[in-house]
Amino acid sequence: MINNLQDIQKISQTNVDTALKIFGDWNKGWQAIAAEMTDYSKRAFEDGTATFEKLVSAKSVEQAVEIQTSLAKRAYDDYMHQLSKIGGMYSSLAKDAYKPVEKAFQNVR
Repeated sequence: MINNLQDIQKISQTNVDTALKIFGDWNKGWQAIAAEMTDYSKRAFEDGTATFEKLVSAKSVEQAVEIQTSLAKRAYDDYMHQLSKIGGMYSSLAKDAYKPVEKAFQNVR
């Protein structure tokens, strides 16, 4: 009977440790994603501000259109790059968080 209780305590402790590891990994992953999104937002805002300053000093309509077109192209390229990067981070987060669960299920079998 005592051995059974000790086994149950070991399994319970293992489950708690696994859960804490999963939550820790998720927390780190979400922090990394939030930091990346913050950096992207800051860069986009700074680029938009700089472009606005260029637009204000444009000497012709053609120059203003060129400045605006350049901003649109940069913004689109940066957004697509950021989207890909964040998608990879989400995928990595899910894979890393699933590893302890997969290991726990393998130990049960």
